[in-house]
Amino acid sequence: MENIVEVNGLERVFGQNRAVDGMTFHVKQGEVFGLLGPNGAGKTTTVRLLNGILPPSGGTARVFGLDPVVDGQRIREQTGVLTESPALYERLSARENLEFFGTLAGIPAGKLAQRVLDILKFFGLQERVDDKVETYSKGMKQRLALARALVHEPPLLFMDEPTSGLDPEAAQQVNELIAGLSQRSGQTILLATHNLLEAQRLCDRVAVMNKGRILAMGSLKELTRKLWPVAWVDITFWEAPAATVTGSLKAQRGVIQITGQGETLQVQVESEEVIPQIVQHLAGQGAAILKVNPRDYTLEDIYFALQAGEK
Repeated sequence: MENIVEVNGLERVFGQNRAVDGMTFHVKQGEVFGLLGPNGAGKTTTVRLLNGILPPSGGTARVFGLDPVVDGQRIREQTGVLTESPALYERLSARENLEFFGTLAGIPAGKLAQRVLDILKFFGLQERVDDKVETYSKGMKQRLALARALVHEPPLLFMDEPTSGLDPEAAQQVNELIAGLSQRSGQTILLATHNLLEAQRLCDRVAVMNKGRILAMGSLKELTRKLWPVAWVDITFWEAPAATVTGSLKAQRGVIQITGQGETLQVQVESEEVIPQIVQHLAGQGAAILKVNPRDYTLEDIYFALQAGEK
C-alpha cells in the first residue's frame, strides 16, 4: 500500500521550544492515522508543517511525494484541513461559503453549484443552505467546516481536534461522518486529537506524542503487545474445577501463573495465542467452562502508561 505521507526526523523549533522534535512516521493510503497527545505536544505544528504553512527546522517531510517547503500550494490543492475552530465567514450563507472556497480550490464553475448542493445535502444542511452561518449552532458550523474541507474532494484530509467543544450528539455526528469518509470513500485521514475514545474508534494506527516526540506508534493490538507482552484471561466455570484440573493447567506451556479460586480463575499467559490451547486442555479435563474473557486494554490505558513514563 502506498505511503501518502512520509516524515523522517522532522523538527520545528520556536526559540527555545522544540515543538516538533525528530518525528518519524508514515501514513498509508486509505488509513486513518492519529496523532495523540496533550495540548502543546506538537500535533497542530505537525499538521502545519505537512501542509507547507510552516517551514521545518530540520528533517524531511513528503506528502504525495512532494516537499511541503517547495510544493506547499500543490499539496494544499490535494488536501482538506479541518481546524479546531470552523474558520467560516459568519455573515455569508453556507452556499456562499462553499462556493467561495470551491472557487479557490479550482472547481470548474459549471460543476461548482451542484457540487455545493450535493455536499450540503450529505451533511444534512440542505434546509439551511441560504441562512447566514452566524445563525448556525456549533455542531452545524463544524459540519459545514467539514463540508468546506471536502468540497474539492481531496484524497487526504487533516483534522485537528474536529469535535472540540461540541456537545455529545454533535460530536457523534462528526465522528460518524469521519468514519464514513474512510470506509466508503477510501480517503486518507490524519487525525490530531487528545480525545482517546474518538481515536480508538476511528484510527487504524496512532502515534502517541509528548513534547514534540513520538513515544510509541502502532495499532491498538501492536501497542498493547509492546507495553504488556504477557496477557491475562479470566475463566469462569459452571462449578469450581477440581484441584487436579488446576494443577494440570499450571503445567501447560505458556501459562505463567494462576490466581483466584472457586468458579473463577485468573490465568496469566505468555500471549493471547496460548488461550485456545488452554480452553482445549480444560475441556479435555472435563471442566465445565462458562465464560472465557481475555483482558482488553484500551487506548486510554496505553496512552496514560506511555505518558507516565515521561514524567
